[in-house]
Amino acid sequence: MTEAKKAPIKKAVPAADKEPSLWEVFTKGIWKENGIFVMVLGLCPALAVTSSFEGALGMGILVILVLTMTNTSVSLIRKIVPDTVRIPIYVIIIATEVTILKMLVDAFAPALATELGVFIALITVNCVVFGRAESFASKNSVPRAFLDGIGVGMGFAISLMMIGFFREFLGTGAIVLGKTLPLGFEYTVFEGLGLGKYAFAVLVQPPGAFIAIGLILATITASRQAKGVKK
Repeated sequence: MTEAKKAPIKKAVPAADKEPSLWEVFTKGIWKENGIFVMVLGLCPALAVTSSFEGALGMGILVILVLTMTNTSVSLIRKIVPDTVRIPIYVIIIATEVTILKMLVDAFAPALATELGVFIALITVNCVVFGRAESFASKNSVPRAFLDGIGVGMGFAISLMMIGFFREFLGTGAIVLGKTLPLGFEYTVFEGLGLGKYAFAVLVQPPGAFIAIGLILATITASRQAKGVKK
């Protein structure tokens, strides 16, 4: 009797990593890859422009716009730009878009332009903006790059707003709206509570930025560690 031929054993091929959905691309930048509280990037504006909630909100809106436009522009040209010159081209794209936004802010929101000052122009060298262009937009399609820009920008803006709210509310006892942004009205929130006499004025001074960010980061880290212990 002849031995039955053994069927060849097929080696299992590892499945390729599943590409994240558009929703996952959008949401991961809001918290999972948050620029300030997770990756600890872009701290310069977080320290400099968060003495008021409105200043932080204004900077957050500008970063969202720059990130979205930059990601979209870089993704559009990713297949035609040689690798040898891609970095200078990314810098030119970001600088051009920031310059246009600065001109619009100077024209339509002069109070915001005065409060943010040079830090509007410094968005050009924000490592979050440049990092997303290099690591994500240059390797993905336009819809994905667009959503990534919005998501990461929103995450950055929310972080700035948290710091700004923390500093202004605990530093003055109230939140002023309409003083910096062109809202068409000016209103002070929490003014009637009379919390001003309990305020920590140091929080709206330069050292207050370090205190606020340190306390928020410590709270987030403690929360993550507590969750890790439970698991």
